[in-house]
Amino acid sequence: MTMTTADADKILSANFAPWVLELGLTVEALGDQRAVLRLPWSSALAREGGALSGQALMAAADTATVIAVSAARGGFVPMTTVQQSTSFQRAVTGSDVLVEAVLTKLGRRMAFAEIAMTDAASGELAAKASTVYALLG
Repeated sequence: MTMTTADADKILSANFAPWVLELGLTVEALGDQRAVLRLPWSSALAREGGALSGQALMAAADTATVIAVSAARGGFVPMTTVQQSTSFQRAVTGSDVLVEAVLTKLGRRMAFAEIAMTDAASGELAAKASTVYALLG
């Protein structure tokens, strides 16, 4: 079954904590091994100086991985983060962020992904992350 962006948005609303939903993430695109989410700019997510907080970017990367795994498996399955590593490259101010998670390996029990977080206005890379997930179902 091919998952639609509407299906993926339903996964977001049904499976994430209220504070994650408050980030306002939406699913922009899906593929067999990838998902692109949009993290909308919000001054509520900015830190001193007006840059988007690293915590918001890390949560968005983590969430994008769940959606990419769900798209690859044809639906949501229980899973949990095992590891996440994030490198911040430049500040994002006043712009949405596109969060693209690409699965590099999807096994029966583990999934690995690389995530690029790009300033939607400039197209410049803001941060990169890698995640490892345990698939529980």
